[in-house]
Amino acid sequence: MNNLQTFKNEIFEVAAKIENDQILFDAEQVARNLGLTTVAKSGNVTIRWSRVNTYLPDNFPEVEKGDFIPEPLVYKLAFRASNQIAEQFQDWLAFEVIPTIRKTGGYVANDEQFIQTYLSNADENTKLFFKTTLHALKEQNKQIESMKPKALFAEAVEASESSVLVGELAKIIQQNGVKIGPNKLFQWLRDNGYLIRKTGESFNLPTQRSMDLGLFEIKKRTMNNPDGSIRTTRTPKVTGKGQIYFVNKFISSETA
Repeated sequence: MNNLQTFKNEIFEVAAKIENDQILFDAEQVARNLGLTTVAKSGNVTIRWSRVNTYLPDNFPEVEKGDFIPEPLVYKLAFRASNQIAEQFQDWLAFEVIPTIRKTGGYVANDEQFIQTYLSNADENTKLFFKTTLHALKEQNKQIESMKPKALFAEAVEASESSVLVGELAKIIQQNGVKIGPNKLFQWLRDNGYLIRKTGESFNLPTQRSMDLGLFEIKKRTMNNPDGSIRTTRTPKVTGKGQIYFVNKFISSETA
C-alpha cells in the first residue's frame, strides 16, 4: 500500500500510507478523531496544533496540516488525549485498520479482493459460493434501502437484539429522515443528560438515568499494554430499546 488510502467506519475516517515499511497516518485527521480540536469564532472546527505538538516527543518535528505521523505516535496522542473517543479510535486502529494493512496492504475494497485475499487456497466451488452469497447480500441491502425508513428500523430491531455504537445510531436516525452525524449526536446526548459531560474516565459513558431507562449498556474490553500492564476500556452501546427511543424522539422533534 504505497499510495494514499482512506479508511473509515461509522465514526472515524483517516488516510494512511506506507513509506519505508512504516505505516503513516494523516496528522490532521488523527487529531480530529481524537478530539484535539476547538471551535473558532466562525463556527468551524479547527485543529489544536499547539496541543498536538506538545503531546509529541520533543525531538519530533512540529506537525501541521498535510503532515503524516507514524503509528506509535498516533497511540501516544491517543493516550495523551485521554477521552472515550480517543479510546474508541485507538481500538479501531489496533483491532481493524492496522491488522488489515499488515495482512493485505490495505482495506479489502470489493468482493473479488476479499475472496482472493482470504480464500486464495479455496477451490473454485467455494469461491463461487462466497461470491454468489456476497452478491445476494448486496442485492438484499439495496431492497432494504428502498423501503420506508420506519419499516426498515422496526424490522431491524425486531430481527436483532444487538446493541449498536452511537455512530451506528446516528446512521439509523438519518435513515429515518433526520440529518445528524456521530459528533453532533454525541453532543446532543451529552447536552440532554444521556451521556456524561464531565471530562475524565467517565466522559461519554451513559448517565445513571440512561442506564435506569435501559437505553445503554457498557461494553468492556481488556487490553495488554506494551509494558505488560492491563488496560480496560469502556464503550457505550445503545440497546434495542434505546434505538427505538431515540429514533422516535428525533422523528417527533423533526415533525413537531
